[in-house]
Amino acid sequence: MPQAYVRRSGPEETPPRWDLLDWAVPADQEELLGLLYGGESVLVQHAGEQVLGRVPGPRSGGSMTAMSSTVGMTVALQQRLNLRPGLRVLHIGTGAGVTAAIACQIAGDAGVVTVDRDEHVTAAARARLALLGHRPTAVTGDGAYGWAAAAGYDRIFVSYAVTRVPVAWPEQLAAGGIALATLSTSSPSWPGLAVVARTAGGRVRARLEAVRLGHRAGHGWSQLYLKPGLLGRIEAADGGSTRTTGTGPPPEEARGLWLALANLHPGLVRNWAADHLVIGAPDCGSWVTARPDGSGGWMVAVGGPRDIWAEIQDTTTRWQAAGSPPSYELHLDSDGTQWASAGRGSAELSWQLPTDLQPADAVPSHDRDPTTSQKESAP
Repeated sequence: MPQAYVRRSGPEETPPRWDLLDWAVPADQEELLGLLYGGESVLVQHAGEQVLGRVPGPRSGGSMTAMSSTVGMTVALQQRLNLRPGLRVLHIGTGAGVTAAIACQIAGDAGVVTVDRDEHVTAAARARLALLGHRPTAVTGDGAYGWAAAAGYDRIFVSYAVTRVPVAWPEQLAAGGIALATLSTSSPSWPGLAVVARTAGGRVRARLEAVRLGHRAGHGWSQLYLKPGLLGRIEAADGGSTRTTGTGPPPEEARGLWLALANLHPGLVRNWAADHLVIGAPDCGSWVTARPDGSGGWMVAVGGPRDIWAEIQDTTTRWQAAGSPPSYELHLDSDGTQWASAGRGSAELSWQLPTDLQPADAVPSHDRDPTTSQKESAP
């Protein structure tokens, strides 16, 4: 990545401002290295621009339209794929080409296909991979359809979040193949990882794992974030009420519970920067905070039309009744219905996935922050 963007404007400042840093500019090198090795995702395209041949310098307005995902998360997921020489690999969401480069290095160029919806991103990745000696099949297209020309794939890796599994992905898996993709709601705070496998006999099996990190939302929708105004109201406990309880919030490690909360009560975002539980609902302004009271109990404050604390307690009860699952069976029915479940009978905990690839409550991008890192996405 010889070029990358750094944001210069504040979260609420309009229009947003960025600088495109370039390794060929000596004054940019230290800051560019900080971006590339800082552990966050790296912004590589602004407003659908041509990537090759860009002039470095400031940009204003618009939004970021391509990025390189957090490298640590990318590596961890690639290790789960158990790549080895000769495997056929489909990478969906080319971005800066980092994932495709890893796949080429391990599996070999001949079996690697990388797909991106933006022709400029595809062209840049093709050129920069060639400089490394790699020449995979780099194509432009809608990732939801995979790339049928080279199916079936032994591995499919998706570098953005979706709300359901597109039909094409399991269809294009070879027998014994595995696909990994982030499944998310409108909140990035509690992502799920869809692990889809085709058995040696050709049957599709899938599960949804609760994970700490996930990819950002794909094209057409973006995820909620907590704006400074709402964070200020939460900090001031503006319009809220406080109660004392002996029951604290579930631990962060109970990820199966939080994943269920995100799906059963969508629209919630956690402030991971706080030293205690802070969750807000940006669409309606509701919020909850919980912190120890110093005597073994908890001080819980809630505000807004939603009682988020009650939603957490209800989900906790249902999750525990289902056996406190860390993951869920993911059902991909032939009629297009997709749903997740754990437990049996009256103790079953389940929810249906959206019927479209973007959430029903998706709103224009001016009500979302496409550049905020909310724990990859932190997803």
